[in-house]
Amino acid sequence: MKYIVTIAAMIWLSACTEGSFLGELQNANSARVATDGIVSPDLSPSRGAAFAPPIRPSLDNSQTRPDLPPPPPPNARTVEQFDTTTTQDRAAAVAPPAGGERRLGSTIASLGSPTDPGIWLKTPLVAAVTNGRVEYNGMSVNLELRPSGGALGSGSQISLAAMRLIEAPLTGLPEVSVYAN
Repeated sequence: MKYIVTIAAMIWLSACTEGSFLGELQNANSARVATDGIVSPDLSPSRGAAFAPPIRPSLDNSQTRPDLPPPPPPNARTVEQFDTTTTQDRAAAVAPPAGGERRLGSTIASLGSPTDPGIWLKTPLVAAVTNGRVEYNGMSVNLELRPSGGALGSGSQISLAAMRLIEAPLTGLPEVSVYAN
């Protein structure tokens, strides 16, 4: 008997139209949305890839050089597509250090945003943008040191191109030695 009552209630509720209790609620909600003027779309990942926009952080131009490689294309999906550095950029980055550098310390580095082009390290070991170098497992790369704004010991972020040049695992947390020129 309770199943019959439940089914009847479901049929009655589904048959409700404007002027009924649920219809008035539906109209009230749509009127409220219309008067608010701001409707945020559902961009949750559960809606599928077409509804989830790619995360593209804006670059802080005060911390980057104007001669940086271009950002990756919006449809980039592979490591090669995200790494937009040129052969000349990579050759300059692996050139032997000129000397006159000082060791700043070591830091744990995670992969930074792959949409941020260039060969760089964001670290709390510097207060201003400067040229420097990092070492990892005998590999060395010249790069741009950028301040991260974090507390000392909070770790660093390294660019995709730099991680590839020092042959660090992209999903790892390598400990790198940092030098400033």
